[in-house]
Amino acid sequence: MAAAGHNFYELYRQSSVGSALTDTLDDLITEHHIDPQLAMKILANFDRAITEVLQEKVKARLSFKGSLDTYRFCDEVWTFQLKGVTFKMENGGQVVAADRVKIVSCTAKPTGSGT
Repeated sequence: MAAAGHNFYELYRQSSVGSALTDTLDDLITEHHIDPQLAMKILANFDRAITEVLQEKVKARLSFKGSLDTYRFCDEVWTFQLKGVTFKMENGGQVVAADRVKIVSCTAKPTGSGT
């Protein structure tokens, strides 16, 4: 469990779940059902919760192969763009293919988190 006051990355806000949450909060603000400050607290809680759940609950592993198109390292964040990628779960499950994949990798503790 993360300590109180810990900063979390906002990466997962761009996921389908995060995007749906953001859209819903925007609608609630527009309709004057919640204040923008409450929406920001909800998003901060989402950032914390999804980080903790992915870290503690997801144990599945997968492997992937593809061609590295570009890579970048800036502000302690790695970004990889791959082409012709195939994913395979460790238990020999279904193989999934994608034309392009972007992987963003950050350190476990955000810079300036104080912990």
